[in-house]
This record gives sequence, structure tokens and C-alpha cells, in this order.
Amino acid sequence: MTSSPLTAPAPAPPTSPVGGRRRRHLRKFTRRDVGVFALLLGIPIALDLALIWATTTASIGLSFTSYNGVTDIKWIGWRNYELIFTIYEPFWRAVRNNLLWLGILGLIATPLGLFLAYLLDKNIRLTRVYQSVFYMPVVLSLAVVGFISQLVYSRDHGALNVLLGRTDHPTDWLGDPNINIWAVLVAAIWRHSGYVMVLYLAGLKAVDSELKEAAVIDGASERQVFFRVIFPTLRPINIIVLVITVIEALRAFDIVYAINSGRNGLELLSVLVTANIVGEASRIGFGSAIAVILLTTSTGFVIAYLTQIIREDRS
Repeated sequence: MTSSPLTAPAPAPPTSPVGGRRRRHLRKFTRRDVGVFALLLGIPIALDLALIWATTTASIGLSFTSYNGVTDIKWIGWRNYELIFTIYEPFWRAVRNNLLWLGILGLIATPLGLFLAYLLDKNIRLTRVYQSVFYMPVVLSLAVVGFISQLVYSRDHGALNVLLGRTDHPTDWLGDPNINIWAVLVAAIWRHSGYVMVLYLAGLKAVDSELKEAAVIDGASERQVFFRVIFPTLRPINIIVLVITVIEALRAFDIVYAINSGRNGLELLSVLVTANIVGEASRIGFGSAIAVILLTTSTGFVIAYLTQIIREDRS
């Protein structure tokens, strides 16, 4: 039995409404829109590649040369790194100072910022005023903080010697290599604690008040509520503060450079990079090797931070 030639064709499958809306949405973009999007994305990407990735790659390459900005580039392999770790004594002083910077910011400035945030979270009287006062140093750049430190710690005209009554036999707070790093760290604590305070204050505002109320009803003291209920919920903020503290300690530069160009006991890794690349020595290859060491150290902490964030997002 043959089929009739008048048999109606099978109906076409229905079009997905989502796919249809997507196609209609894409049709709204004209060539001009695509060009604008490409321009808005292309300029930032080009600047990022040129100013960050290209210069970083160039520094890594130059770290294996003896380039000084004048002569031709000569490949010397790992020689710069060998000199840094063996006979370049300022490097180890800078490493010691950076570790000291990290320890002071992590063990003093960070807990101080958390303590200030906890007090302000209680909505005490004049909370807004205190918050503004504590956050004010964060608005200032580290270079400005360095200039303020000069006014405070100056040997002949500093406010600290006047307050301590040492005008006849003044203490050289910034000139003595045994104490100048500690004087500068006080200024760094002043600034970093305000930054940490704002981060923790935002985290404390997000803590569910019902958790605290339930712990109080169960008979927990204020100390137990903080360490067993509040502090564990601040884990994401703790990770951010840890990474920021490490980066702040490694990239510290402005404040010591504004005081005495990072010399006489105030050597830091970032200062050594500047001194070798743009200083009188003009050892661009050698300074690039120090910069690569600093970059590698910072990248390790950043990767650890991003890994933790990705794991939390997946969970």
C-alpha cells in the first residue's frame, strides 16, 4: 500500500524560548556596539599587557644578564642570583627587615585592628568619630606617613624628643640604625591597624546576631562568644587580612624611602630594587634579579589565597 501524495509534512520541532530570546538579544548588538565593546575591553587589556606583563617578563629576562643600561645585554645565567645570596650583604639585612615588618604587622597591627573593630561594633558613643579617626592614616599614602614620621622623630626639632624632655641630649630616632626600624614600624602599625579595622568591622556587621544571642543564652561569656562564635565566622576576612598583611610587608617602600632613602638600617627588598636599577649603580640586571625574588615570594601567597577562595566557592 503506497502513501498518499497529499499527506501533510511532519511539523517542525518547537523552538526553545530561551534560545529564541538569546538570538533576539544578540541581534540587538550592531557593529558599532561590538566596536565599542572591543575598544573598551581592548584598551585596558593592552595597557595591562604592556605595563604589567611585558615589564614583568622583561625583568625576568634581564635578571639573567649583566645589563646596566649602557652596554649591550650580556647573558650571565644565574650569576646575579648567586651574588645576591652569597656576597651581597644588604640583601640579608633587607630580608630581616621585611620579616620583622611582617611579624610586627601580623602580631601587633592586625590584632589591634581587630580589637578596635570589635569595640566599634558595639556601637559605643561617638562610634563614627572614632572610626574616622582610626581610618584617617589609611587615607594617607605611606610617603606622607614617612614625612609625618620625620616631624615626630627628628633629632633636633622632633615632637617626640620635646615630649620626652630630651632637648639637651636628643635621641636620634631615625639616624641610629639600632632603633630607627622600630620607630618606623610604629608609624606602619598606626596605618595598617586602621586598614585592618575597616575590614574586620565589615565582617562583624555581617555576623548573625542570633548566633551571639544563642551563645549568651547558653551561658557563654563575652570572651567565649568572641572566640567560639564570632571569630570562626570571620574566616574569609582572616584570609584576606593575612594576604594583605603579607603583601604590605613585602611591598613596603614609600615610608622608608621618604625618611632616608631606605639606608642606614632601613633597608628593604623594594628599596634594594630601586637602588640598583635607578640609583647610581645602574645595575639593571642585578636589581631585576632582586625584583624577581620579591615577585616570586609575593606570588606564592597570592596563589595560596586564590586557591583558598576557589575552594570555598566550589564548596
